[in-house]
Amino acid sequence: MNRRLFLTTLSLSPLFANEFVQSNKDIFLSYQEHKTLKRLDARFTRLRGYIGFANFNLVSFDEALYYARNYPTIGTFLDDELSLIEKFFYEEPKAYGFYGAKTCKNLNNKVSKKDVVKIPYTGHYLFKGKPLEDYDKLLEDVGDSLILTSGVRNIVKQLSLYVNKLKRNGGNITKASIDIAPPAYSYHTISDFDVGLRGWGYKNFTEEFATTTEFKMMIELPYINMRYKKDNSDGVRFEPWHVEVI
Repeated sequence: MNRRLFLTTLSLSPLFANEFVQSNKDIFLSYQEHKTLKRLDARFTRLRGYIGFANFNLVSFDEALYYARNYPTIGTFLDDELSLIEKFFYEEPKAYGFYGAKTCKNLNNKVSKKDVVKIPYTGHYLFKGKPLEDYDKLLEDVGDSLILTSGVRNIVKQLSLYVNKLKRNGGNITKASIDIAPPAYSYHTISDFDVGLRGWGYKNFTEEFATTTEFKMMIELPYINMRYKKDNSDGVRFEPWHVEVI
């Protein structure tokens, strides 16, 4: 194991370190990047806590920087954090095994509230037009046992999910890119949404959702599709809960 890999391993918990040694063909953050990542994850958490869960779905990068500069409870983004954000947004992810299309080229992408609708009791938004129409049809055709579990995600929200996934898997970029689209590549930024069953919690984001009656009804509907089927060409895991707006 070379020095960089060794230092990275030292920064991980024993569980992650063991997994890392077994998966050393995967691409990992450097030791310093991993330290920065933990700090960045905590800052995103404080930002979400300050502006609220629903607003965090829409906040732009410039707005996030403003809140961080002006509210000490969040704290200003440091230079190494900004560099890591730019790496995640601009770097070509094919090296990590992700082959999806880029959906957003602007790190400071803005989502206007006039273009979205907040879905009651979910904390999430949907874009007006076909995404909202498809969701309403789903509830009519499948039933109100379905609930929106994730809608519009602007770049900051997608960044925070990606950063948190990396933190939880020990900085393994290869594995993170299988589990969640990199920040510039999420269809949640432009159209798609996730659904699940009321009361199911985290199980809604597992393959178990594909065993439900609701899912079997969904795949028969002509006006939607599944974005990430099994063995999809994008390199993303199977996501039966992810509705592709077509």
